[in-house]
Amino acid sequence: MIESFQALNPALQALLAGIFTWGITALGAAAVFLRQEIDRKVLDCMLGFAGGVMIAASFWSLLLPSIEMSAGTGLPEWMPAAAGFLAGGIFLRGVDMLLPHLHPGLSHAEGPTTSWHRSTLLILAVTIHNIPEGLAVGVAFGALAAGHETASLAAAFALTLGIGIQNFPEGMAVSIPLRREGLTQMKSFWYGQLSGVVEPVAALFGAVAVIFAAPLLPYALAFAAGAMIFVVVEDVVPESQMHGNADLATMGALVGFVVMMVLDVGLG
Repeated sequence: MIESFQALNPALQALLAGIFTWGITALGAAAVFLRQEIDRKVLDCMLGFAGGVMIAASFWSLLLPSIEMSAGTGLPEWMPAAAGFLAGGIFLRGVDMLLPHLHPGLSHAEGPTTSWHRSTLLILAVTIHNIPEGLAVGVAFGALAAGHETASLAAAFALTLGIGIQNFPEGMAVSIPLRREGLTQMKSFWYGQLSGVVEPVAALFGAVAVIFAAPLLPYALAFAAGAMIFVVVEDVVPESQMHGNADLATMGALVGFVVMMVLDVGLG
């Protein structure tokens, strides 16, 4: 099976990896069908874990390879990583300013004034913030086509697995609030999993972009890292700590960081 996957075009590999991470989002969203509501402490701990995974993936799987790939280009090794990282954060900030959205746990929407329903704004917020995760996966697989010595299928697998793991609580963080908003279980699940559908699209785009523009690879890796850190700082960490479970969420973040680090170093 692994040999068959290796034989596929990197763009197709990225698409399949994005579908996998979307599937884990759907699995998390399915928690809305449980008879008993998930304890807030558990959800906050899992959100903290997701944040830790994203922070570790941003460095070990994206920023560090970006710096290594910049060696011998004639530029300071830190420059592509720094430029791409800031561009990723600025891009998501721009998207936040242009599209109305509502972060889970907050009462006021961000972005342009709109009459859209709260549930729509909740879904849009998480959908926007799933873009960098898909991009990260796509760029990792696209790097294989570039043939860079720091890129490997194992590392791309590790990143995909890490993103998939942290997508589980993210799926829950969408469907459960939607259920509280009064939507049926089926609608809450449907919209919860739909928030992750952008990941296969972003993964395919990221892979194709670096395949056809290999010199952009260090910048693209750092771009995905900057966008992911923006999501963690703006959304994941605040949401995990606003219900009185800050210490538990912080410990979850530490565990998530270590798990992603082990996955990347051990497999990559």
